[in-house]
Amino acid sequence: MYLTCLDMEGVLVPEIWIAFAEASGIPELKRTTRDEPDYNKLMNYRLGILKEHGLGLKEIQATIAKIDPLPGAKAFLDELRSITQVIILSDTFEQFAKPLMEKLGWPTIFCNTLEVAPGGEITGFQMRCPQSKLTTVKALQSIGYQTIAAGDSYNDLGMIQASKAGFLFKSTDQIKADHPELAAYEDFDQLLAAIKGAMA
Repeated sequence: MYLTCLDMEGVLVPEIWIAFAEASGIPELKRTTRDEPDYNKLMNYRLGILKEHGLGLKEIQATIAKIDPLPGAKAFLDELRSITQVIILSDTFEQFAKPLMEKLGWPTIFCNTLEVAPGGEITGFQMRCPQSKLTTVKALQSIGYQTIAAGDSYNDLGMIQASKAGFLFKSTDQIKADHPELAAYEDFDQLLAAIKGAMA
């Protein structure tokens, strides 16, 4: 029984915070989990910048509405879902993910939630569980699944390393250099072939 776990941002869709940094003209918001391994530290940094500039959920959702999946992502996901169960494990938030999941054909996603004030200010965030991707993969394994995982960032390494097969996808040169033991791919055909190979 196989189940494939995929990261979302950088793997299936562009990085939301990079898109918002460009839309808002605030380059500090380009920092992502590719740069900062500590997700709580990263999110608190982002929330501080949003507060400083008077920006909230509405402005970020306006940017997300214009984001499309990466070229080939939906076809890849459709084919992958025809041969195995797939769960997207993301450190994004329900309030960000919904329009992107619609464009991807409503795959299953496990993610987190934002705390939002009535006026739209993002006041905090609730993580689903500690080390959510690794914890989820271990839980799936505990109920009889063999997991295959792919992601691009520091926060994906736990689930990739704990899975029967794990791959870096569209990752950074630094992460690839730090983890030469992990196969790294740049296009969806290669990743699909690797996942099929792991299931063979």
